[in-house]
Amino acid sequence: MAEEVKLLGFGGSPFSCRVEIALKLKGIPYEMIPQDLANKSPLLVEHNPVHKKVPVLLHNGKPICESVVILEYIEETWKGIPLLPEDPYERAMARFWAKFIDEKCMGAVWKACFSKGEEQEKGMEEVLELLKTLESQLEGKKFFGGDDIGFVDIVADFAALWLGVLLEVAGVDLLNDEKLPLLCKWIDELNRCSVVKETLPPRQMLLTFFKAQQSATGPRYK
Repeated sequence: MAEEVKLLGFGGSPFSCRVEIALKLKGIPYEMIPQDLANKSPLLVEHNPVHKKVPVLLHNGKPICESVVILEYIEETWKGIPLLPEDPYERAMARFWAKFIDEKCMGAVWKACFSKGEEQEKGMEEVLELLKTLESQLEGKKFFGGDDIGFVDIVADFAALWLGVLLEVAGVDLLNDEKLPLLCKWIDELNRCSVVKETLPPRQMLLTFFKAQQSATGPRYK
């Protein structure tokens, strides 16, 4: 019996893109069911009644919600390229840094980029310190997990594209070789990966979207 894998997602969402990257790395065929976040479908509400957000993975009709939870499910369900390291300590550290990205970095970036004046200046100082802390995990490595793309790299897809777009919209020059050389090098390496390149949305599309959202609270893409 063939497995049925469907993804309720949105192409402009870093959270949806995480799941697509993982599925493609594992070589898992899937059907993408695009969602309109401004007019949420009954299918999305049915399968994620708690948060009503993308992404939702449907595996043989069973829903799994929240992008990091989905990544773990994919890792535990299918063989192929491993997303998490074998060593228990290293696996724990990968989960720690994934949590750091979601709970510390992304919220700080969003808040700073859509603030003004002194509040934005202070916010950007915090963002830079957080990104430096994250960057420290790239010392002597090509990717966060070593020589190959892994769990943390996939979770950090936000930094590969969305971060630069948001900073451009905010008019802040933060992501450069002088301030964050290792992170910039990592972004170049990640974006050269064919799976990542074919999955991330067009930069101009995101730039247009976030410029329109500049004075608003903005969407939450989970």
